[in-house]
Amino acid sequence: MARGRTQTVIAARFDGRETRRGPDELIVEEPLQIRLDDVLVTTTMRTPGNDFELAAGFCFTEGLLAGAKVQQCRYCGTGSAVDTEFNVVSVETDGVAPVPTPRLTTTTSSCGVCGSESIDELATRLDPLAVGDRFALDLLVSIPDRAREHQELFDSTGGVHAAAAFDRVGAVHLVREDVGRHNAVDKVIGRMLLDDLLPANELGIAVSGRASFEIVQKAWAAGFGAVVAVSAPSSLAVETARRANITLAGFARDGSLNLYTEPHG
Repeated sequence: MARGRTQTVIAARFDGRETRRGPDELIVEEPLQIRLDDVLVTTTMRTPGNDFELAAGFCFTEGLLAGAKVQQCRYCGTGSAVDTEFNVVSVETDGVAPVPTPRLTTTTSSCGVCGSESIDELATRLDPLAVGDRFALDLLVSIPDRAREHQELFDSTGGVHAAAAFDRVGAVHLVREDVGRHNAVDKVIGRMLLDDLLPANELGIAVSGRASFEIVQKAWAAGFGAVVAVSAPSSLAVETARRANITLAGFARDGSLNLYTEPHG
């Protein structure tokens, strides 16, 4: 397994009157090198844990698998998994997937590879989703609170984002946490990919932060019919959701939300 996801440090805490030193638990952030059939794809900053899901989800949402089935994921590198500190993962398709073009920059935990593809480029490999029944607005606004119950890392550190897959009756099926929003989404999608649960036809995905273009792009690739964000979407995220036939809601908190797209059948 990867190393611990949290680390305890000593911090000085000022309460408005005096300063006291004591333990504070921080989220761990480390690089993960992702390879596809042992060819370098990218290096992303992430919270250790669920690394196979993250690597498989990234390769899938970026279109690198091109329909190839993931045969296995493994820790690898120039030495043993211990030597590389469990920070190198290869997604294996037995050479069926096309040879990837490595990214030259590190994917940061804050924003991912934002704008790496235009909407037109996405549309060359992704068809608009079939429009199903509407997601009830009172259900969408409740999802962040329902997902919050499963955010153990946030409870202990306050320093991570979360993504949650949910259904049309409000049941939260899967929650993943990570220092990066896009990583949390990839972990959810990667788990579903490895369990043969994609496309996510009747499901939506909620994120604990803002909805960027990349978040909506990943939801589109996985087939989620709705994206719910606690914070704001970007203009490109809204445009992408319209193109994909995805319901997009933002500012979903305190019993209200803003609805930016709602496809009609």
